[in-house]
Amino acid sequence: MSKLIKTDAEYARWIHELKERYRSSQIKAATRVNQEMLRFYWSLGRDIVARDAENKYGTGFYKLLSQDLKDAIPEAEGFSRQNLQYMKKMYLLYSHAAANCQQLVGNSEGEICQQAVGNLSDTPAEILFSVPWGHHCTIIDKYFSKSDYDAALFYVRKVVEDGWSRGVLRSFIDTNLHLRQGKALTSFSRLLPAPNSDLAQELTKDPYIFDFTEMTEPYKERELKKALMANISRFLLELGSGFAYVGQEYRLKVGHTEQFIDLLFYNIKLHAYCVIEVKTATFGAGDIGQLGTYMTAVNHILKTKQDNPTIGLLICKDKDNVLAQYALESSSQPIGVAEFQLTKFIPDEFKSSLPSIEDIESELK
Repeated sequence: MSKLIKTDAEYARWIHELKERYRSSQIKAATRVNQEMLRFYWSLGRDIVARDAENKYGTGFYKLLSQDLKDAIPEAEGFSRQNLQYMKKMYLLYSHAAANCQQLVGNSEGEICQQAVGNLSDTPAEILFSVPWGHHCTIIDKYFSKSDYDAALFYVRKVVEDGWSRGVLRSFIDTNLHLRQGKALTSFSRLLPAPNSDLAQELTKDPYIFDFTEMTEPYKERELKKALMANISRFLLELGSGFAYVGQEYRLKVGHTEQFIDLLFYNIKLHAYCVIEVKTATFGAGDIGQLGTYMTAVNHILKTKQDNPTIGLLICKDKDNVLAQYALESSSQPIGVAEFQLTKFIPDEFKSSLPSIEDIESELK
C-alpha cells in the first residue's frame, strides 16, 4: 500500500472506486461468458437432435463426440459424455416448453426467440441463458423424464429472480415448491388493489414446509415457534422473497392493554407489514378475528403513509377449506390461511416398501 493511499483520502477513495468498478466488470464479463457458453450448449443440443445423431452414429456416439471435441478444442472444458447428453436434454426440455414459439433457435447459432410462450409468456427466453449450467443439470435430472416443462421453467425463473444457490434449488425441488407456491386460501383479491393482490397471493404457499426444525410429535406451540426462530434464515427462505424479520412476541400497547403478536415481518416487495400467527391446532374461525385485531393495531400504530395495508397469514396444522373460506369472507382484513408440514412428504410408491411396526418387532425378536 502506497503512502499516498494513507495520506490522501480523495486518492484512496478513487482507488477503492476503481477496485469496485473492476470487480463489477469481472462479474459482468463472467456472466456474459456463462451466457455465451450456454448458447453454444443449446446449439450443440439442437444439432444432436436435428442430425438424429444417436441413431445415425450408434450407441457409442456420445463417447466418440466427446473425444473428438476434446481433440479439436483441447483448451475447452465441458465436453464430457454426460455433459453432451445434458445438452441434448436441455434443448429438448425447453424447446418443448416453448413449443408455440415459431422458431426457438434462429439462423445464427446463438439466436433465440425473444419470448418463450406458455407459462413464461411474459418472460424473455433469454432467461434460460442466465441460469448456471449446474442449476440446469439439477432441473433436468428432476423433470426431463417426467416431461414436466412447466415445472422446469418455474424453477428456471425462480433461480434468476431470487438468486438461489444449487443447494437452495434442490431443497425447493424436493419440497415441490411449484405445487405449493401461491396456493394459500386468501382474501387478497377482494381486499387488496391490483397488482398488490396478485403479488401477495404469489408470496404465499400451502403447505409451508418446516422440516428444518427437525421436530416430531408431540410438540407444543411455543416449542415450534422457538424452533422457527432458532432457524430464522431457513424460515425466511421458506416464507419467500422480500420478507424481513421484525420481531417475535412483538409488543403493542392497545388502549389499556398489551397485545403480543406471534411473529411480525415486513415485506419489501409489498411495502407492507405482515403479521404471522402459527397454530399447532386445527384452524378455527375465531383465529381470523384474533389475527385481524393484531393487523388493525399494526395499521394504527406502526404503519406509515409510505406503507401499504398490513397483510396477515395464519399457518395452522390443518384446516377445513370450506370453513376457512367462510371465515375469510366474514373478515374485512386481507388474510391468508395455509397449513404447515414438519416432515418431508413420502411418495406413495415408497410407502409400501417401508417396514411396519410389526415387521420391525418381528425382526428384533
